[in-house]
Amino acid sequence: MVRVTLICAVGMSTSMLVKKMKEAAEKKGIDAEIRAVAENKFEEYADKTDVLLLGPQVGYMLSKFKQKYEPKGIAVDVINSIDYGMMNGEKVLNTALKMAEKNK
Repeated sequence: MVRVTLICAVGMSTSMLVKKMKEAAEKKGIDAEIRAVAENKFEEYADKTDVLLLGPQVGYMLSKFKQKYEPKGIAVDVINSIDYGMMNGEKVLNTALKMAEKNK
């Protein structure tokens, strides 16, 4: 199972993307746990996350999250802004899966 957490400013704008990612995972038969949380709540989910994706609006925090969480085995990146804007759950899921595979 791959565990993916999406972060945005307050955890609201990523909720629709999470829904689309879950639908894409279901279609592909992929066992995935996908959630969206506010940036200030991520610490509670760190031990339940393999891949951390930041919404473009909080992309400026990338280096902070990479420094803190990559040493703990969590792959961290910013969601492609076009995929985010188009709510392309399948593409974002594929990105997360590639990140998880590289990070094994």
